[in-house]
Amino acid sequence: MKVIISLILFLTIFHVNGQRVLLLNGLLHVGNGSVVETSAIGIQDGKILFVKNALTSNFDQTQWDTIIKLDGQQIYPGFVATNSTLGLNEIDAVRATRDFQDVGEFNPHVRAQIAYMVESRVIETVKSNGILITQTTPRGGIISGTSSLMFLDGWNWEDATLLKDDGVHLNWPEANNGDSWNSEVNSKNKNKDYKSQCAEIFDFFQMASVYAKDKKPTNFDQRLEAMVDCFKGTKRVFIHASELQQLTDIISFVSEFKIPFPVIVGGHDAYLLGARLKDAQIPVMLQRVHSLPNSEDENVALPYQLASLLQKEEILFCLQNEGDMEAMNTRNLPFQAGTAMAYGLTEEQAVRSISLSACEILGIDQNYGSIETGKSATLFVSKGSALDMRSNQVTLIIRDGQLVDHHNFQEKLYLKYKKKYEEKP
Repeated sequence: MKVIISLILFLTIFHVNGQRVLLLNGLLHVGNGSVVETSAIGIQDGKILFVKNALTSNFDQTQWDTIIKLDGQQIYPGFVATNSTLGLNEIDAVRATRDFQDVGEFNPHVRAQIAYMVESRVIETVKSNGILITQTTPRGGIISGTSSLMFLDGWNWEDATLLKDDGVHLNWPEANNGDSWNSEVNSKNKNKDYKSQCAEIFDFFQMASVYAKDKKPTNFDQRLEAMVDCFKGTKRVFIHASELQQLTDIISFVSEFKIPFPVIVGGHDAYLLGARLKDAQIPVMLQRVHSLPNSEDENVALPYQLASLLQKEEILFCLQNEGDMEAMNTRNLPFQAGTAMAYGLTEEQAVRSISLSACEILGIDQNYGSIETGKSATLFVSKGSALDMRSNQVTLIIRDGQLVDHHNFQEKLYLKYKKKYEEKP
């Protein structure tokens, strides 16, 4: 039976599984840089059938199970939180809820996927701002472990998994030691052990590359086994570094070991190496936009401008949120993109930086990251701009064609007490 309903009614009585659903009259941000001001999006079996201009297209309404009229609301591809401890960390001050770091220095075999907690209350608040996919990532040591791409909904970690073991995370030694420039304790000084620490990484990768070439290794090594796919190109190597010296050495390191898919995570000084990074085809997961300058002689607005600087250099990049209280602050990722937009990016470039660009870097762009024909129907609808905290109000989430609850416990508590204590006329 065909039904034409408002969005609010749809959320209460319908489920999109197996239905032919038509989203009508929404302002569509495709994710690839283009916009359809009055869109029509057809969805069936979890896939997008078509994306059209609703004003220039005719639709046989009898062919659709459900038609949802969005009346000018804005449609976005599901945003992606890369390099995040979301799902691995619930309360920073409670050790029992922190499950993102293991003992030891070289832990490529440690897998974040199986520690992902789908029932996290923090995840609820992040999802309600339009972030539907996260790269759940371990921390600590020289090689922290292996991340996985997870949905922000699911029955358990198996159900939430989009792509398991997508890459190994390497923490490059800092070229300079000490506290930040604004610290009253110690200023930064050159790291005297930098070369020896780098040599330790080179030695491990040399051993791992030799092991990877051996089709039937005599002595099985769990750590080296986890590195094999990094050399085959089915796992990425995410190298965490920000300083110019680090980035320069990483380019040489990647070339020497012929790593197929390297990614720099952080990359504060990447804009200084524009041509070299572009030629080396190394993308960047850019540091948190809402940050202080790295040195006292930097422009105070530089962290806000880094995204536009990389855009001008034509370096593939996405935004990420590593830093203090990063799990709970992941909900601010769209607003970081909004800040980058205020400092040089266009609106569609800002949307791309947390959707399609992130998926391209992670290798899942064939199905996710933009709202295009044939891709997964993973998207959300907001009453206003999702990049502005004043207007980001999510009213609908669809993941792989399935309706997902967009409410969170904070909203429910607000409504509960509002109803009890609001003044009655």
